[in-house]
Amino acid sequence: MVSGCTKLARNVNMEKLKNNYLFPEISRRELEHVKKHPNVQLISLGTGDTTEPIPKHLRHVQRKIYHTLSTVEGYRGYGLEQGDKVLRKAIADTFYGHLRVKSNEVFVSDGAQSDISRIQLLLGSGVTIAVQDPTFPAYIDSSVIIGQTGNFHEATKKYQNVVYMPCGPQNSFFPDLSKTPRTDVIFFCSPNNPTGYVASKRQLHQLVEFAKTNGSIIIFDSAYAAFIEDGSPRSIYEISGAREVAIEISSFSKFAGFTGVRLGWTIIPDELLYSNGFPIINDFHRIVTTSFDGASNIAQAGGLACLSPVGLKEIRSVINYYKENRKILMETLASLGLTVYGGINAPYLWVHFKGSKSWDVFAEILEKTHIITVPGSGFGPGGEEYLRISGFGRRDDMVEASRRLRSFFNTRTKHFPFLSSASNTN
Repeated sequence: MVSGCTKLARNVNMEKLKNNYLFPEISRRELEHVKKHPNVQLISLGTGDTTEPIPKHLRHVQRKIYHTLSTVEGYRGYGLEQGDKVLRKAIADTFYGHLRVKSNEVFVSDGAQSDISRIQLLLGSGVTIAVQDPTFPAYIDSSVIIGQTGNFHEATKKYQNVVYMPCGPQNSFFPDLSKTPRTDVIFFCSPNNPTGYVASKRQLHQLVEFAKTNGSIIIFDSAYAAFIEDGSPRSIYEISGAREVAIEISSFSKFAGFTGVRLGWTIIPDELLYSNGFPIINDFHRIVTTSFDGASNIAQAGGLACLSPVGLKEIRSVINYYKENRKILMETLASLGLTVYGGINAPYLWVHFKGSKSWDVFAEILEKTHIITVPGSGFGPGGEEYLRISGFGRRDDMVEASRRLRSFFNTRTKHFPFLSSASNTN
């Protein structure tokens, strides 16, 4: 035993994790780059963090509640762990008014990522899971930590006991369910992070029928639903039968610029049952009341303000701002002959660098242009050869980033030989 250590063995599941979580690793490399180049202007097109100020109406409401809490008459301490009743009803009415979602089925939280971990506590270590490939890494990493997976295989870049559902241009970014084995749980994100692809109503109907046939549960992440433009479903509950097989997780982070305020929600329908007929909502209620003391009063007041007519109008203006950023970047990358996916119903562009390692492309772009992106392999083996590029940022940064990228790629067609024959965007 090493001197000074306790006798406690390390959690074997933590030992299974491969490297650091993706985004802290990018932050580490960003800090190293800043130390190396202290005088450059670094531009981030990487982590999907919002940059625009919280809209005026929301600020006004949050200042008001903050002042109220500073008075004897207005002070409130702990609230309901499940969230303020008025906010829960507003979420149900605003996003699910025609879909039969009831306010008691809404659990308000401090963000979608926290809810992913609470869902994993609910599921436990004995379930089997399937994920889109590529996919948001929190689904996989939380599954490893809770004990649902086997070891990581370096050759395949996959964990044992996880079904990776390929979702790429070869299948229009939707899994071939006829080749997908049954699992207890299916993690599914639409619009997808990182590819930016949104599933159609027909495709989600296939997914729901697949889950019903197999007795599986879908964990549906709709955090980017506000960016959908083409009429595709914004909620899994737009699909008949989904209430019997699906949990939905969503967030105010990208919808309202609450990445720092922290507010989200999860929907657990009353009809969703375990194999023995016990309501899953009852167990999630127990998980929430045990592990969480409720979202902050100030955050919840801001969330309620978001859902007022004035708040929704202001938020739409901010979302449109990010959409314009995305358009600027897409036009730039397409003009350079790069193949670009996504970017229509999501804030992210999924850019293909055929024959390249994504971390290598990340590193060269960072070194030569001082721009942060996200290497696609961080989202799973299906993300190799890709970068995720984000439309979240200030407009002047988007314009400057476009200028730098044009300069970089226009001088490097030999380094990236596939650029010599222009590819069409998708």
